[in-house]
Amino acid sequence: MTEHDAQHTADRDQPTADRDQAPTAVSQQAPRDIGEDSTRRDDTRHDAAGPDTGPDSAEHTAGHEDGAQVSTDATPPGIPEAAIPELVIISGMSGAGRSTAAKCLEDLGWFVVDNLPPALIPTMVELGARSQGNVARIAVVVDVRGRRFFDNLRESLADLAAKNVTRRIVFLESSDDALVRRFESVRRPHPLQGDGRIVDGIAAERELLRELRGDADLVIDTSSLNVHELRAKMDAQFAGEEEPELRATVMSFGFKYGLPVDADLVVDMRFLPNPHWVPELRPYTGLNEEVATYVLNQPGAKEFLDRYAELLQLIAGGYRREGKRYVTIAVGCTGGKHRSVAMSEKLAARLAAEGVETVVVHRDMGRE
Repeated sequence: MTEHDAQHTADRDQPTADRDQAPTAVSQQAPRDIGEDSTRRDDTRHDAAGPDTGPDSAEHTAGHEDGAQVSTDATPPGIPEAAIPELVIISGMSGAGRSTAAKCLEDLGWFVVDNLPPALIPTMVELGARSQGNVARIAVVVDVRGRRFFDNLRESLADLAAKNVTRRIVFLESSDDALVRRFESVRRPHPLQGDGRIVDGIAAERELLRELRGDADLVIDTSSLNVHELRAKMDAQFAGEEEPELRATVMSFGFKYGLPVDADLVVDMRFLPNPHWVPELRPYTGLNEEVATYVLNQPGAKEFLDRYAELLQLIAGGYRREGKRYVTIAVGCTGGKHRSVAMSEKLAARLAAEGVETVVVHRDMGRE
């Protein structure tokens, strides 16, 4: 906003919220740990925008440091709808890797704002629209560090939907055990634990974020991921120049290591004979051609692949109609080495041939 615009808006005598803090942008230094956001000090404080209660105004305003007013209308007069930037909201559990995910988007050219009060999200969208294309993609990190401002998130999301602003929510998830290890390793308290234990803070945060997790377009479980693996997942979802209709992650896993918590669909390959009991195939994985041939030539294997691919076509159509853009398909066997790996590769190839952008992840391959 220019100085002239700021003065003009201020002269309208609209009330301004007290300004005791300002949102901080994501640090330019690359994160060293996937749970880095659990170590960050809340050195700055934030405030929420106060609504304009004047009878002659239909806009909401937020206070700048110089006392000027900024309109929060996401589609102000004179700004074409096509100018509204793409918006991604990053949230999730403290210590699950929000900072790493945000840094990844920043490296991909997104304009990233960390710990922005939810009431100011429409303001950011408006400012991006006024940038004449210079800010085409905005990522906002929203978490419980905002304390009282987090309650405004639902209202802000409804406001964005009413103004036809396309937004996606990325939710970073992790197991309690992994989060406790990360907080203990950096010797930092959980932001919600108060006088209790770390697990008490984690439980309180999980309950607070339960509804937001259900609304998420993409849930990433980082329990067993390192920084590089999380960045690879973010790159796979956001590095493309064009937004595909549907993106799929096909993940092989071993049941003895537990179910993937971020899976939308789970299938079990343990109805097929295990190559582990074939001495000449045991040392290899499902990526080996001989192992894959062995698995696919078993009775019922090809029939399963054909019918499940047809089922996924039906499901994909429903996902598109419901606006769901990401799906994670977990394919399991005993150890995640032979059958699930071979079938995941074949299933991913089928999806790719049908125009679905597909990423293959072998979660447990190499653990045996």
